[in-house]
Amino acid sequence: MIAHKIIVLSGKGGVGKSSIAVNLAVWLSMQGKRMGLLDVDIHGPSVPKLLGLVGKAAVGTADKILPLHYGDNLKVMSIGFLLGDERQAVIWRGPMKHNIIRQFINNVEWGDLDYLIVDCPPGTGDEPLSAVQTLTEVDGAVVVTTPQDVAVADVRRCMEFCNQVNLKVLGVIENMSGFVCPHCGGRTDIFSNNGGREVADEFGAAFLGNIPIDAEMARLADDGKSLVEDGTGRESARALESAFVKLISGEVNFHTLTDVAFLGTS
Repeated sequence: MIAHKIIVLSGKGGVGKSSIAVNLAVWLSMQGKRMGLLDVDIHGPSVPKLLGLVGKAAVGTADKILPLHYGDNLKVMSIGFLLGDERQAVIWRGPMKHNIIRQFINNVEWGDLDYLIVDCPPGTGDEPLSAVQTLTEVDGAVVVTTPQDVAVADVRRCMEFCNQVNLKVLGVIENMSGFVCPHCGGRTDIFSNNGGREVADEFGAAFLGNIPIDAEMARLADDGKSLVEDGTGRESARALESAFVKLISGEVNFHTLTDVAFLGTS
């Protein structure tokens, strides 16, 4: 049984959606939650790289696919685990993509989970629609954007997609929100700011927070490590944690997690 299902969406690519999904799943696993992370980005699966699982292969029985494990509490599934070469292109039309997503949801041996986090590809196409239609009793979506107008314009379409498929928006996260210099501590807004908050207010959704640009987050991602595990104490890690606590604690009318442990205190 899967108690809660959260879909992570974005209006456009390049906003760090997969990084947010991975860090959310890892952070919840650090709270002792039984976690699943499903990567349904068929054409650009990022989760294997972000978790250091590139080259690992999923195996299965006659009717079940066995997910890979990351740590003690996190099970992971991605199309990347079924490809012989990470450079291999998946050239499929809509029905094939819908079929593999349905199999990932229904035929993976997830077991009992507290949360399943689903990392969808950007936009409002086949994969997000298939995930929403195949999953039952979805708690809602976390929508990721960056501050600039071009990203916000696309995220509005994503919010409208959620409205049209009756998918609750649990909150909006604004990623790459300014750069904090690691040497002097000064902040520079590389993009225009507050776009995420503005679109959240426009659609009546919760704004979960701003995540600053952090070179260490990018370095850790390239090394297959998550910021919430290996970057504790950094401003970006604290911002991620704050956003996740808001999401899970009940501030967005979702679900109360009574035993949340802040990073570095447990």
